[in-house]
Amino acid sequence: MELNYLPKRIQGHKKALVNIITPPICTERAQAYTKVYQQNEDKPVIVQRALALEEHLATRTIWIDNNELIVGNQASKLRAAPIFPEYTVRWIEAEIDELADRPGAGFAVTEQDKDVIHALTPYWRGKTVQDRCYGLFTDEQQAILATTIIKAEGNMTSGDAHLAVDNEKILAIGLDGLITEVDDHRLNNDMSTYEGLKKEQFYKSVGIVLRAIQQHILRFSELALNMAQQESDTQRKLELETIAANCEHIAYHPPCNFWQALQLCYFVQLMLQIESNGHSVSFGRMDQYLNDFYITDINNGSLQPSFATELLQSCWLKLLEVNKIRSGAHSKASAGSPLYQNVCIGGQKLDEKGVPMDAVNPLSWAILESCGQLRSTQPNLSVRYHEGLNHEFLMGCIDVIKCGFGMPAFNNDEIVIPEFIKLGVEREDAYNYTSIGCIETAVPGKWGYRCTGMSFINFARILLAALNEGIDATSGECFLPHSKSLEKNNFASMDEVMHSWADQVRYYTRKSIEIDTVVDSVLEQQAHDIFCSSLVDNCLPSGKTVKEGGAKYDWISGLQVGIANLGNSLAAIKHLVFYEKQISQPELAKALAENFEGSQQEQLRHQLINFAPKYGNDDDAVDHLLAQAYQVYIDELKQFVNTRHGRGPIGGGYYAGTSSISANVPFGASTMATPDGRKASTPLAEGASPSSGSDRLGPTAVYNSVAKIQANQILGGVLLNQKLSPAAVQSDSDKLKLSMLIRTFFNHHKGWHVQYNIVSRETLLAAKRNPEQYRDLVVRVAGYSAFFTALSPDAQDDIIARTEHDL
Repeated sequence: MELNYLPKRIQGHKKALVNIITPPICTERAQAYTKVYQQNEDKPVIVQRALALEEHLATRTIWIDNNELIVGNQASKLRAAPIFPEYTVRWIEAEIDELADRPGAGFAVTEQDKDVIHALTPYWRGKTVQDRCYGLFTDEQQAILATTIIKAEGNMTSGDAHLAVDNEKILAIGLDGLITEVDDHRLNNDMSTYEGLKKEQFYKSVGIVLRAIQQHILRFSELALNMAQQESDTQRKLELETIAANCEHIAYHPPCNFWQALQLCYFVQLMLQIESNGHSVSFGRMDQYLNDFYITDINNGSLQPSFATELLQSCWLKLLEVNKIRSGAHSKASAGSPLYQNVCIGGQKLDEKGVPMDAVNPLSWAILESCGQLRSTQPNLSVRYHEGLNHEFLMGCIDVIKCGFGMPAFNNDEIVIPEFIKLGVEREDAYNYTSIGCIETAVPGKWGYRCTGMSFINFARILLAALNEGIDATSGECFLPHSKSLEKNNFASMDEVMHSWADQVRYYTRKSIEIDTVVDSVLEQQAHDIFCSSLVDNCLPSGKTVKEGGAKYDWISGLQVGIANLGNSLAAIKHLVFYEKQISQPELAKALAENFEGSQQEQLRHQLINFAPKYGNDDDAVDHLLAQAYQVYIDELKQFVNTRHGRGPIGGGYYAGTSSISANVPFGASTMATPDGRKASTPLAEGASPSSGSDRLGPTAVYNSVAKIQANQILGGVLLNQKLSPAAVQSDSDKLKLSMLIRTFFNHHKGWHVQYNIVSRETLLAAKRNPEQYRDLVVRVAGYSAFFTALSPDAQDDIIARTEHDL
């Protein structure tokens, strides 16, 4: 595997993208959607959306640039972010003049852009998803959201997504085949019933969208052909002619070769991104559904492996072109503007007799090599690990990890597959699961939205409320009052602290579900994803969108932030306040209220940091306490269901999840001092990883601690970030040692996930000082990678502060 080569055209395309420091916005989608909604107010929303997408695809600017081999642009300019007014205009109107100055998430807005936006937004006021959500929220729910103990803005303003559609199906039958299926369902639909009437609007809308997509692909065919006629370079002329022929063919028919198949998959991805403002739209197991095309072309001599790699890299750079704009607050929780477009390789599959076998194939290797050479943030590359994973392939993965851009990440078949089967997922489907977005998992083309990514809960702030009569230390609000507080010295035991935590977290868990229910109900009515639903089983047979319950499976997860801080804080209270009695309850309360200011308070903080057990060091005294506290939340979730429950899908329930992206930084900024010694406004711990600097005994101890929180009950994902010194993986023996660590973690401890940052502290500090010299430096942030210099200073500091381990 050659990892130190990159074709010149790919180098040029990547450089053009990386050097866009402040990308533009694009108003074309907003204009088309506003026009069509205004002209069709008598029609159902789902039909309005279909007609709006049709109008946008027919009129928007398209281009082919950078000598690309895979074509299709999301917006009118390179890396431009479209505006999606049907979700929100509140923050857009409020922040439009400051967009260019946002740290780590700035966008260039021209005066013409501002004029267009100001002309459009009045129509949408009171009609957006966000507006209608706030029209349904109770006063209590609005007050909780205002404190940000629970955060659900992204669900309201950014759509759903968080799924992989059935690419295998579209490759097999093509767009014409999909249209025929829709027409057949429509023809056989009984419109004499209420349900039949709803189905008619759905089928009508899907037909409009699919035919609009066909015409849109033909636009690229015509553009490529026109460019070919004017091209003087013989090779590029031939490429453009091939692109034209590819697009003309796949506009109607199933692809005949690898290039066409990859192009069609990208068009599917592009349409999903244009239709919805969501993120974490993922490709699924690309190495499985494209491998036959790849092998056939390689074997018949029509495709050279080097050119196939270049095709893949062209596709990856087209993913990097896709951009979405978020509010200032949301951007802080997703530092680096990630889109989480996951490609999953490896894992297992079932043979003809239903026996599991290693699924690594030649395309798995090609995808791995293409990403290792490119070293970009997209796609978000994941590998499914299992005990029988090809050793050579695992070592190849480690070679790519050594490149230092945080990929691939690993998910564990040994826990995901059996737990999915226990949930009720059919065995064949469970073996075909894929990574979605960051680290979450689902069955491609059969699972509903947001297998993770519902509302966020700040565990650290809930604990502080539990320790002080239910009062939120940040806002002063009290939503579930009780009589116990550290200040009053009236916690009689650690058991009473745990009971107080349990009461508070149960209350906020219910409130988070209430908020999710409001948001989901509004999205169902206002933001139908029509094309997406056409490629999720069983939407077409049932005549329902994904949000109405059309998917075969539907489990979802919210995200819990500050897990390590919760465990470390409880351990500090248990050992230093109740057992060893080195610190009194009022002393701790005073230190927290004063943010450990002053020499006496700093000494107390020193005790909390250095003399209490810390999660990440294989210490049962803290690990089991954290597991006990987290279990309260996990058990409470089991009584709740989502809005699709009982409406068709298998499941319809909730489970826990720790893939909190970079929310640990802004959530920490709104959290007062905590009993683990963390000062106010500093980052919380990320994912299920230990608090920065507290894991002092190496990666094995970290793995042992993480294993104790029972990943099989946290099916939304247990995110573990590990930072290794580049020197730790230099030799073959070092790489072998890392492979053994990975196998031990997954095989024996049943870990869910692990990913590695292999970049030195010195490099990160140099990049922060001289960003222009490190524009292409990629780091692992959370369940995704981002360009380091594109992050805000706070996010950069959080990554720099993480513990750097040796093996």
